[in-house]
Amino acid sequence: MSADRSSLSSSSSALSSASSSSSPTWPSSPASPLTPATAVALLQQHHLLHEIINGERWTLDVQAIPDADTPFDAVTYDTREVRPGTLLFIKGQFRPEFLEAIPAQTLRCYVAETDYSTHTDAPGIIVSNVQQAMSLLAAEFYGRPQERMMLIGITGTKGKTTTAYFAHAILSAASHGKAALSSSLARCLDGQHFEPSHLTTPESLDLFRMMHEAADNGMRYFVTEVSSQAYKRNRVFGLTFDVGAFLNISPDHISPIEHPTFEDYFHCKRQLVSNSRTLVLGADCDHADLLREDAASQGVAVTSFALHDQAAGLSTPADVVAVDDDANPGAFSVLVRGKKVQDFQLSMRGKFNIANALAAIAIALEAGVSPDDTALQAVNDVQVPGRMERFVSSDGIIAYVDFAHNYLSTKTLIDEVERQYAGRNPRIVVVAGSTGGKALDRREGIVKGALGRAESFVFTTDDPDREDPEEIARQMSSYVTDPQAMTRIVVDREQAVGAALQDAREHPDRLNILMLIGKGNETANTINGKPVSYPGDAEVITRLFAQSTGMRTACAVPEVR
Repeated sequence: MSADRSSLSSSSSALSSASSSSSPTWPSSPASPLTPATAVALLQQHHLLHEIINGERWTLDVQAIPDADTPFDAVTYDTREVRPGTLLFIKGQFRPEFLEAIPAQTLRCYVAETDYSTHTDAPGIIVSNVQQAMSLLAAEFYGRPQERMMLIGITGTKGKTTTAYFAHAILSAASHGKAALSSSLARCLDGQHFEPSHLTTPESLDLFRMMHEAADNGMRYFVTEVSSQAYKRNRVFGLTFDVGAFLNISPDHISPIEHPTFEDYFHCKRQLVSNSRTLVLGADCDHADLLREDAASQGVAVTSFALHDQAAGLSTPADVVAVDDDANPGAFSVLVRGKKVQDFQLSMRGKFNIANALAAIAIALEAGVSPDDTALQAVNDVQVPGRMERFVSSDGIIAYVDFAHNYLSTKTLIDEVERQYAGRNPRIVVVAGSTGGKALDRREGIVKGALGRAESFVFTTDDPDREDPEEIARQMSSYVTDPQAMTRIVVDREQAVGAALQDAREHPDRLNILMLIGKGNETANTINGKPVSYPGDAEVITRLFAQSTGMRTACAVPEVR
């Protein structure tokens, strides 16, 4: 525990306080503009450069590129965005004909892993790994924005988004709105306005562009989720986080196009440790000892956090501890090295959300926020869309809308529901599907997380992409081994929610709880590679509750105990 103790104390002295009275200062001027000469030098420094190809000439001499000391005007990995003065990164499943469609003399230069000189007159910088090269050169093009803000990186199998929202709220309160956010749900680059996101961790070029915009907007903090694919695909190559957080780990994203094994998935996530200056670690995380060994080998100090709940037998020692108040859902006290600092009352219910809020508090402490700063109280008012949103009909049927989409998140969600309604014999109906073409392990995982507790399953559509959603549903149904559980397949998701509600109404003698999981607040299904509009689970259940005779319009309501 010596490393754990030293981290929290050293951060308080080494980092300026993030409270309203004092905040960190960062370099304000960008780096030198990116030129072919500086690009080649940087690639050589990182042993990525193979050669430069210009026509028939193959060389290491950057002067083979015309105007080698003239800055690039733009960078992109999309040929449709090429304009005069552009540096193009060629990656993925690229078709050479795309180059031929670019107007002559428009493309300044390209970076690729192979020679495309038969398809373009533009000189090529050939590298061993284009994704790594793109991350390094994008950072340089955008003036190394990571040096102008404190970077917070959060990984784990579940809870990344909620923890990121909690951490963003605290740091925003501590800095008068000078905190940016990039999550799988949304991004906020000016401290005020949120826009939808499309990837948990964007491509490196997009990420550095976002950081550049955030830094130019005066942001002092940049909070981002870091997925396993971020390291698998080198989206954060060369980036060091001031504070890294590792929440938990369990099998997920196991498929031929993502991670072939759990070991590969976990190894990718573990890269966050060696790429962080200090680590916040869930003390109850599986394989926590290995993560501590990773940190020790890299000289990374560790601060641990843990939820203590006597009734649940949770008491793992940690530097930052939350003591749950079983008599008051959402209420907990925080202790730092055994000393109570503040009490909290979350609007988001669930012990897992207390754990997420605690992780965010530990992150904020590592970022320099004082344990007695009222900015920590910002977690109380956070409500993440599509995360355990609760709806109640006038005849007492309860529906939860949640993004749970794998074994651990499904199990944790149902654990919490059973805890909240213990003694009331709840009858749980699960509405779920699973993604097509990736994370194939989720299909069994979702079922396994609910098996033995859910009395009814309705399998439906959830981003099937190019797979048949009915076939995915059949696969999921095959994993239901409980002979007492009822299963059905309703491909149309709106109709599936309606079928679940009808199922509940057929058992008026029980407390019926509908678990609408997987989509969260999403309002589209990916089908055949394209988004197809979907109202969203929250809107669907609200409408269905309201349409029923004698039903009042449903709304998200707090738990009443």
